Amino acid sequence: MAHPLPATLKRIHREIADVKKEDLGQITLVPSDDLFVWCGTLPGPEGSVYEGGVFNIAVDLPPDYPFSAPKVTFKTRIYHMNISDQGNICIDILKHNWSPALSLFKVILSLSSLLTDPNPKDPLVPSIATQYTRNRKLHDSTARQWTELYARPKPPPPPPALRVPPPKSKVKPTSRTAGSSRASTSTIVIDDSDDEGRDRGAGKKRKRDVARTEIDLVDDDDDIQEVASGSKKRAAGERRVPRATAGSSSRRPPAFIQGEVIDIDD
Repeated sequence: MAHPLPATLKRIHREIADVKKEDLGQITLVPSDDLFVWCGTLPGPEGSVYEGGVFNIAVDLPPDYPFSAPKVTFKTRIYHMNISDQGNICIDILKHNWSPALSLFKVILSLSSLLTDPNPKDPLVPSIATQYTRNRKLHDSTARQWTELYARPKPPPPPPALRVPPPKSKVKPTSRTAGSSRASTSTIVIDDSDDEGRDRGAGKKRKRDVARTEIDLVDDDDDIQEVASGSKKRAAGERRVPRATAGSSSRRPPAFIQGEVIDIDD
């Protein structure tokens, strides 16, 4: 590229300041690292067949700007009679009607108007212009399909899900639960000892139902045999000394009274 004129650099810096002051809405237009190369986005006008689409554009400034018109091209494919498949634009202000009084801001506004009102009298794609005049319904349907296919911005990816560990719940036992727990772990000691020599003041002891056992003396080989009470009939005249009661101070084994009859089993 030829060395730019000082007036050109001064004009570019002024347009950068003007664009920052203007309210472009959803339209964007900013210079790149190279002041002679600009990029922008042009949303489809509301109510047009291009609504919902976002079209990328590129602007190249000549070394003698603004005395020569900038070169503007569509980078996004669009079904439009005044815009070719290569992105070239057929609009009068970028050709013979260009004037140094125009600015990049006015150019971008003219392009937005072109999307709303195409010019079938000066088409860049004659086939689309013919369809527009003869079958407007088919033209609009095709333009919307292209917009959906090429210009619809992709939705942003969903944010990564945050894995939050569940809170640890602390369950406090109720009074009933606590009481049950204490009751379940309590140990009840039952003293079944018959030793009456111990201290009786520690508590009342449970009575044990133990069948009384009587001992009969058998004269067979001097063996001693335990016979359950009632298992053998006593001989007539046989007497048994009653056992000591619970209140007696000591226990004594049952004794036979002298003169009692003893059965000897042969």
